[in-house]
Amino acid sequence: MISRAKAGLAMLLALTSGPALSAEDTRELVEMPAMMQDHMLANMRDHLVALEEILGHLAQGNTDDAGKVAEGRLGMSSLDLHGASHMAKFMPEAMAAAGTDMHRAASRFVIVAQDAELAPDGEARQAVFGALQAVTAACNACHQSYRIR
Repeated sequence: MISRAKAGLAMLLALTSGPALSAEDTRELVEMPAMMQDHMLANMRDHLVALEEILGHLAQGNTDDAGKVAEGRLGMSSLDLHGASHMAKFMPEAMAAAGTDMHRAASRFVIVAQDAELAPDGEARQAVFGALQAVTAACNACHQSYRIR
């Protein structure tokens, strides 16, 4: 049996080593006015809340409500809500494309979720989670490449 001290040391090493804590942040700095930074960060925090709500609906087997949250808060029809047209002019083209990829993936998730309502089996469930993973992969790709502070 591993002692608490050894387990604690192993946890500390895991948390303080590896690529997540590299000394230099190599992501591209995207400069924008402070107000726009705050707006973008608020949008991203809302995206995380929306993902949490989507997962909660999926955990309850309610793909219809998961789809409504996805489209309303993350999908292509949410662009006006987030002020996307105002934000895009501050972003490098590839960053804006990554954001659009996320919004499109969210709208595709809605379609997959709606289809799953019609065929609630294991394969449909896998498709739903695969479509949701495409959303988070788009988020991650952007966060791995760009920073605003």
